[in-house]
Amino acid sequence: MKKIDLACIIDDDNIFIYGVRKVMELAEICNNFSIYRNGQEALNGLKSIISSNEKLPDIILLDLNMPVLDGWQFLDEFIKIPAAKKITIYIVSSSVDPEDVLRAKSYEIVSNYVVKPITMKKLEELMRDFAESH
Repeated sequence: MKKIDLACIIDDDNIFIYGVRKVMELAEICNNFSIYRNGQEALNGLKSIISSNEKLPDIILLDLNMPVLDGWQFLDEFIKIPAAKKITIYIVSSSVDPEDVLRAKSYEIVSNYVVKPITMKKLEELMRDFAESH
């Protein structure tokens, strides 16, 4: 399986962040992470990385329900920024609302919608999909 060089986690839940990092490290999927606690922080950080030609993440794990700028607002702004490489976004949310799943599919940049909690099996499945699409 292709290893991810850099994963970006955008989530305000410290327990989720800790858990998903541990699972990705244990499964040897990824060892490098950039963490943002809300959509605005992520947008500012990623804009800065893009404008200074630093290394962009391969994937983004994006929560929907966050303070300041939620996942939808982040997506609406992020898709306007031209990036040098394709970044795969997975929405990882506690929302089971079919409207959210449908809305996620309307974004070309979003590869999948995963309901929390994320399991090792589901993470490995996402990484297989990622490897096949790159």
